Amino acid sequence: MMNPKARAWKEINLDSLAHNAHFLQGRLVPGCDLMAVVKANAYGHGAVPVSKRLEGEGVNAFAVACLEEGIVLRQAGVEGMILVLGFTPPEEAPLLVRWRLTQTVVDEAHGRTLNDAGVPLQVHLALDTGMHRLGIPTEETESLSRLYRMKNLKISGIFSHLCVSDSLTQEDRYYIKNQLERFYCAVDWLRVNGYNPGKIHIQASGGILNLPPQLCSYARAGIALYGAAGNMEDGLRPVLYLRARVACVRTLATGEGAGYNLAFRAERETRLAVLTIGYADGLPRSLTENGGRVLIQGQFCSMVGRMCMDQLFVDVTGLPSVHSGDIATLIGRDGSLELRVEELAQQCGTIPNELLSRLGTRLSQIIC
Repeated sequence: MMNPKARAWKEINLDSLAHNAHFLQGRLVPGCDLMAVVKANAYGHGAVPVSKRLEGEGVNAFAVACLEEGIVLRQAGVEGMILVLGFTPPEEAPLLVRWRLTQTVVDEAHGRTLNDAGVPLQVHLALDTGMHRLGIPTEETESLSRLYRMKNLKISGIFSHLCVSDSLTQEDRYYIKNQLERFYCAVDWLRVNGYNPGKIHIQASGGILNLPPQLCSYARAGIALYGAAGNMEDGLRPVLYLRARVACVRTLATGEGAGYNLAFRAERETRLAVLTIGYADGLPRSLTENGGRVLIQGQFCSMVGRMCMDQLFVDVTGLPSVHSGDIATLIGRDGSLELRVEELAQQCGTIPNELLSRLGTRLSQIIC
């Protein structure tokens, strides 16, 4: 339900989220489960309501970026396995135990300090198969052996990340193939040498949508879960709508300017609507300069001038009935037309992941 007092807000459609989860699970082999990536407040969608709904849909594994995000989920009553994907200092190891969180070992040195913390920890080992971000290089088998011999590390999983899985070029396909081979060779080496790799996982959103199903325990769904995976898959539904209000409408004579530095100049008599949203709400400031648009009364209206911290201008000359209090849609559907987050991201030279995760905390959130 819409909050009649909200100046700008996000609408989160949990039914669309559930649809996406089942759609993605249907692309996996039997025995491979969806791991929902809910880091960065579930990419701006609300980590707690998203995780609670997904648990109700049968998802029992979640991934967060840091210890604090995992604690928030536990405090909210999320019961499934929670994997911390990023670095946690060894001084905070007792909190990992207290909140039943599974920690990623980002390299051998990290594993050693976690082990020296003196508390038994559930961990997954990250393997570096070619992204060169986090992980133990797959060829460093002695490092893997040493980690398995550390008494306080209870290794329950192994994973890696495919860095070009959202690309369909022949060169990137070859790189993916090489990463997969390195990953499975490392898993096989562990098994042959008597080490249990536990739960294995390497697919993220791009890998789920673009690769054949992998014989893994988990597949980590992030941006695809929220229906913002670009043109990779038509079966996903956007989960987040972003809306604001018309604060007032101004009529400018030909030649008059508006906004900071009078960046907009009216070339004809122009009606400008001032919307109650700006860059402090997480919108890129460049959006108004790169073809940004909104939907008002089911029609596209162009952003003009320079975005302010709390407001922006749109040209509503073609919509004479627009007035204060009307609703503008920046992401989502209004009538028969839709603005997708992929369009906004492209206009700003970024990706949906960044744009969604930066939507500001002062935006109201409405669960639909």
